[in-house]
Amino acid sequence: MPSLSQAYRGHPVHVFHHKHPDFNSIQKLPESYTWSNDHDHTTTTTTSNCSVPVIDLSDPNASKLIGHACKTWGAFQVVNHGVPLSLLDDMNWVGHTLFSLPSHQKLKAARSPDGVSGYGLARISSFFPKLMWSEGFTIVGSPVDHFRQLWPQDYAKYCDIVVQYDETMKKLAGNLMSLMLEPLGITKEDLKWAGKKGQFKKANCAAMQLNSYPSCPDPDRAMGLAPHTDSTLLTILHQNDISGLQVQQEGTPGWVTVPPLPGALVVNVGDLLHILSNGSYPSVLHRVVVNRIRQRFSVAYLYGPPPNAEICPHAKLVGPTQPPLYRSVTWNEYLGTKAKYFNKALSSVRLRASSINGLFDVNETHHHKSTVQVG
Repeated sequence: MPSLSQAYRGHPVHVFHHKHPDFNSIQKLPESYTWSNDHDHTTTTTTSNCSVPVIDLSDPNASKLIGHACKTWGAFQVVNHGVPLSLLDDMNWVGHTLFSLPSHQKLKAARSPDGVSGYGLARISSFFPKLMWSEGFTIVGSPVDHFRQLWPQDYAKYCDIVVQYDETMKKLAGNLMSLMLEPLGITKEDLKWAGKKGQFKKANCAAMQLNSYPSCPDPDRAMGLAPHTDSTLLTILHQNDISGLQVQQEGTPGWVTVPPLPGALVVNVGDLLHILSNGSYPSVLHRVVVNRIRQRFSVAYLYGPPPNAEICPHAKLVGPTQPPLYRSVTWNEYLGTKAKYFNKALSSVRLRASSINGLFDVNETHHHKSTVQVG
């Protein structure tokens, strides 16, 4: 079975090579980073009278609340999640320290053309005509080799924090999967790939994405991270105290800001969970806008099944009156679909009416953009 790194390498996204500028020295937004005013990605409409739910995981009704949030938003925030605040602070410190390094130092840990881990542009960059006002660092597997390039003398202390964060987030992701599946009537034991006793210990394929969004001289015409969905089961995001993450509620125009709450974590539904839920849980379209004054940091934990586990609408969610809307797909295969189709990745694996005996009219109406990046 291939590792997640091997799966990514098998389906490369050809990101054009571009030398990162020293963002702090730029006084005027370069043309290559200027998104046209009539482009839908620059819409700044927000909805002030609603926001993604904030759910206390110690609430006895947490699972029910999560199910409603998944169906109506595809995203929610969690508090009392069990992740030590000190660990969140430590991880934020790692990101801040990393992105504060001189450009020549960061480039020593640059992502190779056919690689996954390391410093570089967002994988979604090749699908857009303009560059995004951000820096990223991806970690799949051990960060030792890259961190040794960044901090030759004391890389171990940074690695220790990343390992602890990975282990803690993996446990939280497994708990969240259980809470998200329960309202659908699916138990952990119903998923073969969840492993013995349904503990999701085999569903340990994950990537970490550290993001930096420097202060920008013209934030209204720049884009930190363009609209996309994640190809994960779920993604857990820790954002610092700077606002920037926005989501789009399906069927509702405009963008809704997800405010940074002290100690809270943002959870969003990914494309694979959308498929598993037979469309009940929408994978949320989200983007990141930038700030004129302050730099924003975030850490995304991208969680999925083993690369070759078959993901399809669960048997408990299909029947004579509710046909399966998607064909079976592995994460490995879906990464290839995403690399090829991007904004049509989900619709490309959606079953057509002819595939379900012509009994139901299944329309391809999904408008999401699919990838594994998160802000």
